[in-house]
Amino acid sequence: MFATKSLNTFKSVNKLYGQLVIGPPGAGKTTYCSEMSKLLRKIDRKVVIVNLDPANECMTYKADIDIRDLIGLENVMDEHSLGPNGALVYCMEYLEKNLDWLLDQIKGDNATNFIFDLPGQVELYSHHDSLSNIFSKLSSVNHMQLCVVHLIDSHHCSDAGKFIAALMLSLNAMLKIGLPHINLLTKVDLLKQHADKIQFGIDFYTEVLDLNYLLDSLDSDNFTNKYKKLNSALVSIIEDYSLVSFHLVDMFKEQSLINVKKLVDKANGYVFKSDEGRHINSMLACAMGVTDNLNNEFE
Repeated sequence: MFATKSLNTFKSVNKLYGQLVIGPPGAGKTTYCSEMSKLLRKIDRKVVIVNLDPANECMTYKADIDIRDLIGLENVMDEHSLGPNGALVYCMEYLEKNLDWLLDQIKGDNATNFIFDLPGQVELYSHHDSLSNIFSKLSSVNHMQLCVVHLIDSHHCSDAGKFIAALMLSLNAMLKIGLPHINLLTKVDLLKQHADKIQFGIDFYTEVLDLNYLLDSLDSDNFTNKYKKLNSALVSIIEDYSLVSFHLVDMFKEQSLINVKKLVDKANGYVFKSDEGRHINSMLACAMGVTDNLNNEFE
């Protein structure tokens, strides 16, 4: 006979939770980090903001950990005669080689929430390996459960070519990083103001429905119709993987941020943290409770 144990008995583990905020320049990463940290602190969570962008000089928050204390972008540019992009790559490689500096500062009580503000150079998380290696080390050494929050400016919805490019960028990042991934369309307040310029309903873009409609739009454009085979191949790749979808976020509306917080909590496992109940029924109920439709408030 096998000994039976109560489902309520779980070994206590000191877990840290994090969200890695990525996206192209101007997508709203720093604003998101600032507003999300305010929301989490408002509900009495312990929050640590980590700035890993050495070029971030206009922060609207106070970073608890700042890569600029380790290495500065302008110093790298001056000392090595590099441009901004080359200097950013150098900084990430330097951080990877000196990762103990970061690991020594990643400390916190059980269920501490870390928000990582990352550079906007998309090559760093779509082609380069340093950030992926850093994320892997954070997960293995610090018992940190991570997810990615990928921000895309919603103005990409107004142009079929831009939207396919955004889809390819999101898919590339998802495959390269290999962590639970949440894609957000930002600046939806502007999207609503220019709804007449959008060819399809918002559900088409958030749920990434039949992209053949986008192909028709590209084929009717004098510039993009020269690349019919390429456009068709890109759409086929996106649909074959069937991984990319988007959620809308208005960073200055609390309910919208709360909805995103629920998605993040589910993605990084915060909903299952020990002091919120680890009984299997509680876990299932908690998981089902985060399936709110983010798009309702924008209809």
